[in-house]
Amino acid sequence: MIHSSADARRAAKRRLPWMVFDYIDGAAGAETGAARGRAAFDDLVLRPRVLRDVSSRDLGAPVFGQATKAPFGISPMGMCNLSRSGADMMLARLAAREGVPLGVSTVASTAMEPLIEEAEGNAWFQLYFTGDGTGTFKLVERAKAAGYETLILTVDVPEVGRRPRELRHGFTMPFKIGPRQFIDFALHPRWSISSLLAGKPDMANFQMEGFEFDRKASRAKADFGTLAKLRDMWPGNLVVKGVLDPKDARLLKAAGVDAIQVSSHGARQLESAPVPISVLPAIREAVGPEYPLFFDTGLRGGEDVVKAYAQGADFTFLGRVLQFAIAAGGEEGLAQLWSVLKDETSITLAQIGATSLGHNQLRGAISVGHPGR
Repeated sequence: MIHSSADARRAAKRRLPWMVFDYIDGAAGAETGAARGRAAFDDLVLRPRVLRDVSSRDLGAPVFGQATKAPFGISPMGMCNLSRSGADMMLARLAAREGVPLGVSTVASTAMEPLIEEAEGNAWFQLYFTGDGTGTFKLVERAKAAGYETLILTVDVPEVGRRPRELRHGFTMPFKIGPRQFIDFALHPRWSISSLLAGKPDMANFQMEGFEFDRKASRAKADFGTLAKLRDMWPGNLVVKGVLDPKDARLLKAAGVDAIQVSSHGARQLESAPVPISVLPAIREAVGPEYPLFFDTGLRGGEDVVKAYAQGADFTFLGRVLQFAIAAGGEEGLAQLWSVLKDETSITLAQIGATSLGHNQLRGAISVGHPGR
């Protein structure tokens, strides 16, 4: 039984091959960026309020005019089927039930077309600009034809960050099995047998395109001209993900981007990057109170979600904790953790005297440090 995201992570660590667990769990460098992110969340204090009628609480958080049943969606994550065969479709079904966005990664292990169908339209396509952009813009046209209405351009990976944990295991995309990986898999037979029966996870969006995606290929050519071309060809909502600087946020808003996602890529890119939850208020100030501002990175529980909203987010996204839940218990484990996170969020609202995640409700609810000492 999963009672917290920590429970899911512990179970996943036992069940997954070391290479797969460290790919999902790892961060850039010595992982001090991830540690600083956790410390920043822990240092944010929510102020309890008493004798307020909080008997009726609403966890919905509309995003691009669509009602949701939860205040968080699903971040785009590559090769999710490594956590368990069929993981992509489990996440898609969850998005359909909860009416939340499913981020479909460029390097998803299931193609974009069946995922948006399974998610009943609740899917956004996430795009990496790669090389000269030829393949990139083909994927944009495919997403448009498949019915995607929101495109996420991830901009914080001009070069892929070094993650020593996955490098030590020889993790690659496309997925390759050598002697070291074979031994790792042999020591985790439950995962290995189910994965073997389902077939090797691969980057499904490129099988139809007739070329192989090179994960390590440079993405450094992308600039504001690239963004302008993308804006011209994409008629729907355009989100830029991976923003940590208020000046960049203002420039993106002026360039016609529909929303910004504050993110450090789960601390997987630049170890010394600023902590997203700490820069969120400054970015909110830079773009103004009405501009859609999304948040991911470091969310581990309901209190974290409330803190992100109190810092200025309009919507949040969960990532690796969902993969851990799938690895721990399949679709049932995913449903358990999702329910836990919603319960934690609801209970937190009650404790601070709020009935929703609206900015007016949360004004004054958060501070840094420990006032009153």
